[in-house]
Amino acid sequence: MPERIELLAPAKINLFLAVGDRRPDGYHDVVTVLQALDERVADVVELEVADALSVLCEPEIGVPAEQNLVFRALIGLAEMAGRAPGLSAVVHKRVPAGGGLGGASSNAAAAIVGGCRLWGLDETAPEVDALAASLGADVPFFIGGGTALFSGRGDVLVRRMSTPALELVIINPGVPVSTPSAYAAFDRLLSATPPDVSRVLAAVESGDTPAIADALFNNLAEAACHLAPEVHEALRFTARSDGVLGALVSGSGSSVFGLCESAVAAERVAREADARDGWWARATAASPGGIAERSFG
Repeated sequence: MPERIELLAPAKINLFLAVGDRRPDGYHDVVTVLQALDERVADVVELEVADALSVLCEPEIGVPAEQNLVFRALIGLAEMAGRAPGLSAVVHKRVPAGGGLGGASSNAAAAIVGGCRLWGLDETAPEVDALAASLGADVPFFIGGGTALFSGRGDVLVRRMSTPALELVIINPGVPVSTPSAYAAFDRLLSATPPDVSRVLAAVESGDTPAIADALFNNLAEAACHLAPEVHEALRFTARSDGVLGALVSGSGSSVFGLCESAVAAERVAREADARDGWWARATAASPGGIAERSFG
């Protein structure tokens, strides 16, 4: 077994996000179509066998190590395996925190996958999937990645689909939005009944990019824009940019994405957005994969 491993932890967007009523357990019913992004929008997680557990983020994100999902993932994996949590983790943050791109969940998924490979555990075992689900709704998705429909509170896999060829631009206006705050704002706001997910599923399965752009939906977008007007500004900028077929807030914000007519258009919009004060932008594409190991260095 290796002593050291490095993994890419990709970001995600929601091509469709329909949040329903609050459930008795405090969560909301959710139907969502998640799409993993390529290595241009991904964190890097390094894991190494060590005498004791340690977790470091570079740069720091202001979260104590014990509250980091990577720390919790490795503790849970060690308990599951009946062994001491002797791993050192360094998370190189390249995905904006609090941006609706699933960075923390993807990091946790990478920690689980990496820990399994360093300790010789079966990463496809049901108890590993259960651990992932216990850490957050998006964590199980990232282990497989690609394109997938989830229900429940966003943690129940309904089915995976072939990944369409999508060229995208991701824009973050530099102001984070917390997921609990977005859901609280959603509960206060009146939202229209969401459309059925079948329309976006048909578009995804056909690989018809304009049809996918036309079917994009997220009823958390209003809450995100209410909490941070910068999100609305970024969304309007993206939607009005040349070569963008459709734009949407990702998850609970604050990032937005544009589905573009070409890679050239995505690169152009990213450059224009990145030139604005305080904004972060990247061109990327839909990825059929999830957590991926790469050579160290």
